[in-house]
Amino acid sequence: MRKTLISILFLVQILSTTYTNAQGYNIYSEPRDKQIFDNYISVMKGKERLEIDKIIVETAKFFLSVPYVAHTLEIEPEGLVINLRGMDCTTFVETVLALSRTVKEGEPTFEKFCDNLRFIRYREGKISGYHDRLHYTSDWMYENEKKGIIRRVIHTPEWEPLFLNLHIMSSNPGKYKQLSGDDSLKETVKNIEKDINTRDHFYLPHSKIQKNASLFKSGDIVGFTTKIDGLDVTHMGIIYKEGNNLTFIHASLTHKKVIVNREPLHTYLSNTKGTGIILSRAEN
Repeated sequence: MRKTLISILFLVQILSTTYTNAQGYNIYSEPRDKQIFDNYISVMKGKERLEIDKIIVETAKFFLSVPYVAHTLEIEPEGLVINLRGMDCTTFVETVLALSRTVKEGEPTFEKFCDNLRFIRYREGKISGYHDRLHYTSDWMYENEKKGIIRRVIHTPEWEPLFLNLHIMSSNPGKYKQLSGDDSLKETVKNIEKDINTRDHFYLPHSKIQKNASLFKSGDIVGFTTKIDGLDVTHMGIIYKEGNNLTFIHASLTHKKVIVNREPLHTYLSNTKGTGIILSRAEN
């Protein structure tokens, strides 16, 4: 029995790696993540001279058929979760962007990738708690534009004001285990929501997408806006254009994996009752 217990503990150790780095935050990963990273770098060898948008598309395609897995970041205490084995729509976009930047920078290492992912996923790249993670897509785009990682694409007069009243997290703390029973953290998140609501936001309405297809570029990051009270965006993906077909690559909950969406962008919005899109473009 004792030998069996020791064997189980050893197996857990080799399958899961958690360590605290020099900056004082936890990094959660598994050996398989490093193996996938090494394979990705091998596939991308020599492509660092490409424009960042082309690297993003190549990276997104690398993950086609990877399983859709939700809630991979909900590990306590808050730390940097590395998971290349399964992704949701947000972690897919973050991972693709972080890997693409790692390739573009040259001499890619797993440590550089981790650093890029941390910088993208967290406000000012700092991890001190759950509140530092960029939970709302509009905030994610705003903060990453400030960092010089992306720029939001807004073509007036086609883009229209997007009035936000974000509160879905602070109004439903029981749905978020980190907020449940922590009034102080809930208040912090509520203040973040209020701050986001005061900013100027713009979106391209569903009705204007088809006639403005030329404004989209493969590799752009798209967020799908919603009428749901208290929320800004329900889904994210990477724009992909093939000839006249404007679609996107995403981690699909419906298909349970990363796919190139079969439907055009505007059709997808019709079927999901989305109101429109917000768009950003990676900076070289």
